[in-house]
Amino acid sequence: MSHQSTYNPGTAIEKWLDKRLPLVRLAHDSFVDFPTPKNLNYWWTFGGILAVCLVIQIITGVILAMHYIPHADMAFNSVEHIMRDVNYGWLMRYMHANGASLFFLATYIHMFRGLYYGSYKEPREVLWILGVIIFVLMIATAFMGYVLPWGQMSFWAAQVITNLFSAIPLVGEDIRIWMVGGFAVDNPTLTRFFSLHYLLPFAIFGVVALHIWALHVPGNNNPTGVEVKDVKKDTIPFHPYYTVKDSFAIVVFLIVLAAFVFFNPNGMGHADNYIPANPLSTPPSIVPEWYFLPFYAILRAITFDIGPISSKLGGVIAMFASIFVLFVLPWLDTSKTRSMRYRPKTRLWFFLFVVACIALGYLGGKPAEGSYVVMSQIATAYYFIFFLVILPLAGIMEKPKTLPSSIAESVLKKGQKAEPSADAEPPPEAKPAPAQ
Repeated sequence: MSHQSTYNPGTAIEKWLDKRLPLVRLAHDSFVDFPTPKNLNYWWTFGGILAVCLVIQIITGVILAMHYIPHADMAFNSVEHIMRDVNYGWLMRYMHANGASLFFLATYIHMFRGLYYGSYKEPREVLWILGVIIFVLMIATAFMGYVLPWGQMSFWAAQVITNLFSAIPLVGEDIRIWMVGGFAVDNPTLTRFFSLHYLLPFAIFGVVALHIWALHVPGNNNPTGVEVKDVKKDTIPFHPYYTVKDSFAIVVFLIVLAAFVFFNPNGMGHADNYIPANPLSTPPSIVPEWYFLPFYAILRAITFDIGPISSKLGGVIAMFASIFVLFVLPWLDTSKTRSMRYRPKTRLWFFLFVVACIALGYLGGKPAEGSYVVMSQIATAYYFIFFLVILPLAGIMEKPKTLPSSIAESVLKKGQKAEPSADAEPPPEAKPAPAQ
């Protein structure tokens, strides 16, 4: 959303810099005086929370990399060295590990919010696509980071995931060998995973900058999905209104992170990862981190051949398709109404979609047998039906509720009580008593 700059350099140095490299003006116009819809709720604070998460992950990751040894014979012991011998090494590692989990939790909430309020619709398609690219980079970074402790679960997770690529016809085995750096997961795998795990967060940072840029072109979406019509009536400056609101949410997030770091640091991890990697001993069950479980459930839900496509290849296709479909979502939803507040039938389907995603996360951690497979197949089917069938048809068949004419009107309707007009008759108890 373009707006007139209100920045006035106060000192000679600011004026000198503003003529040559207006960084202060850019920051002021983007994060201080940027006109923001006045009806944003706390679901919009997760953007700021995610920015804090990324900074925490980069800082703690750089510190851990100073002491980590990416070698198959020393990686596990170097992690124990960080935990026991490096000053506050345990704090850095627990913040990094639990920060990754909360990073994904905040990302999923951020994405569900975007789905519910239609933040992927025109003119914010590029904003949404950049967000999905960030999500894909996060998945790659987290998977490679999960391998680095070189415990049993790390090693065998790398075996399982890299072997999936061998299901791709013709080039699959070559891709797998290129990924692991040889014919089996070993030292070359660890070194290249460490290098990429270190570099990718900076790539994420770059895409986040593009994401913020893409956000500031059309401006924020809002719970009504109505565009800004009058900047003075519909918006307020980002600072101090939303900086205070975001700061409160960030403090609450940091309290939750501290609760995990100090009181239950291994609550979201796996005990087998405290056993050194052993290629000759397979764990009873191999599961990824919790934030990968929905995709793992989709992968395992395909237990049947589809014509010439084997079940293994079908699972790989379904898993990657579950992410790829997010890229084309802006063109799958045919409704002109953004927010599901005004689409009651689609809102019901959306809540069922959220339930299906949570169910996939639960089923991804269960054995791939019996009723668990059947439920995974049902949830997987609904996942794709929601995107490929329900959203396209709902936009054509559903008649949405009447939208407010402006953001200001929606705010007034929600927070303002009706006042009697000056010429209205007073209520009986307010009438003056008749003269005696």
